[in-house]
Amino acid sequence: MRVIFDEELKAVADDLDRMVQDVRKAINGAGDALLKQDVEAAQSVIDGDIEIDALDQCIRLLAKQNPVATDLRVVVSTLRLAATFERMGDLAKHIAEAARRIYPEPALPAEATELFTEMQQFLSMTADRIVVMLQDRDAKTAEEIILDDDKLDALHHKTFDLALSDKWTGSRQQLIDVVLLGRFME
Repeated sequence: MRVIFDEELKAVADDLDRMVQDVRKAINGAGDALLKQDVEAAQSVIDGDIEIDALDQCIRLLAKQNPVATDLRVVVSTLRLAATFERMGDLAKHIAEAARRIYPEPALPAEATELFTEMQQFLSMTADRIVVMLQDRDAKTAEEIILDDDKLDALHHKTFDLALSDKWTGSRQQLIDVVLLGRFME
């Protein structure tokens, strides 16, 4: 019985690894859709979201095996990570949908491009670090990722500064998009 459980737990870990790689791909694709008006990248992110949402082995494992102690902590932690990754994938999908909706026009006015490029670079770097963290099961990298989240929060606040500044030249719809896109990227 334990052998079967261990195999199923390994399959869950493998699915989580695949999921985080799919999320990294979605984050990068959404960035390309937003910053480069790449409608094909946008559609790829939108279509790929189904794969990210498909991790449900943890639920089956809980129902079939009734893990306890350490095994239960691993399964519950995996569920929480999977939910976080699913949310990240959903946010990338929202960005891709916004970019696709306004295509071939840019989703961002010129004055927002630099800020969103910086946000995208940060998100891409973080997604790469999350993949490495899961591959190595490195708690130190996880702590660094959590601490670095303040940097993304500061960038997000800059979207409000931009939207409220007297220098804003974009349309009302672009203002709404910048605020929403900034939230999606946070």
